[in-house]
Amino acid sequence: MKPRLVVLTGAGISAESGLRTYRDTNGLWEGYDVYEVASPQGWAKDPVLVQDFYNARRKDVKSAQPNAAHTGLAKLEEKYDVRIVTQNIDDLHERGGSSQVLHLHGEIFKMRSVTDETLIYDIYEDIKMGDLAEDGGQLRPHIVWFGEAVPMIEQAVAEVLEADIFVIIGTSLQVYPAASLLEYVPSQVPVYIIDQKIPPVAQQPNQIRIEKPATVGVEELLGMLL
Repeated sequence: MKPRLVVLTGAGISAESGLRTYRDTNGLWEGYDVYEVASPQGWAKDPVLVQDFYNARRKDVKSAQPNAAHTGLAKLEEKYDVRIVTQNIDDLHERGGSSQVLHLHGEIFKMRSVTDETLIYDIYEDIKMGDLAEDGGQLRPHIVWFGEAVPMIEQAVAEVLEADIFVIIGTSLQVYPAASLLEYVPSQVPVYIIDQKIPPVAQQPNQIRIEKPATVGVEELLGMLL
């Protein structure tokens, strides 16, 4: 049995692949107010704007490439049972070689019915208004918007409770419930925090802080764990 290594990742790990999020620019995401494009209210007000926004994000992700942080985490699978819990909607962990990835906030390459959130389909091109699921519901991005439930959080908590090592990379720990996962780490488990600006978390004896960008920090982590 390999030791269980659970990793929580946020926008900071994909930033070095050229993908930005709204937190980089004070509530704006690629020039849009985040609530216009990432809330049920925004969808109700202007669904065409929302579709166009995520169609553009899908193109961004298609052109982005995994960086050394993504591939480094995959390398840890040689020695550990690595479980990635990511707040990111891109597929860079998968393309970087990680085999077990849980997306808390949805996936840009999936879409779902507005009337039945269990009807989920792959999508690599644009979603258009008038594209319907088999139940007749309009198809929308399979993204968890502000104000919506996070259906994968219970599975993520279960992973964290089983961790032998817990790693946090590139997240501000400001978005809940994802940020609350740190509270479920067993007290004896070492916690590695990698970020070019370490988020405000209480110091613990078994905490190792690596205040560096994700690519450099993961390389340092590999030196410690492999």
